[in-house]
Amino acid sequence: MKYSSYLMKTHQHAVISIGLIGGFLILSALAAATLVTVVPVSANTGDPSRGKELFQKRCGGCHSLDSDKEGPRLRTVYGRRSGTISTFKYSQGLKSATVQWDANSLDKWLTNTESVIPDNDMDFRVPQSDERADIIEYLRVTAGK
Repeated sequence: MKYSSYLMKTHQHAVISIGLIGGFLILSALAAATLVTVVPVSANTGDPSRGKELFQKRCGGCHSLDSDKEGPRLRTVYGRRSGTISTFKYSQGLKSATVQWDANSLDKWLTNTESVIPDNDMDFRVPQSDERADIIEYLRVTAGK
């Protein structure tokens, strides 16, 4: 084999190898980007430790995890249907609602309760989205979800 033929073949193999590696890297990057975009907005982004502190500070006046107070107990609120604690006297709005409490519904609820269930008795808001996320994550963890 002539030296120039050898160089041509070596160059072709190098180009093919680089092309395959480059293609693999591009596909890997696209796959990673796709995985990132598929994660829902309601993903568990809060800090449950901070959520516990915020729950005690912001919610603890009316709610407890394990007993009813002015508001119903909340240990198992995440994943539960609204208005279903039999020992708590709910407003008519909450009794007739069929909201399933998850990250999205709790986020909307803590933003503006009336927009989720009109005629409820809870006049409270958590305006900061990061605080809502932390409280919701704390409630999710305490519910064992």
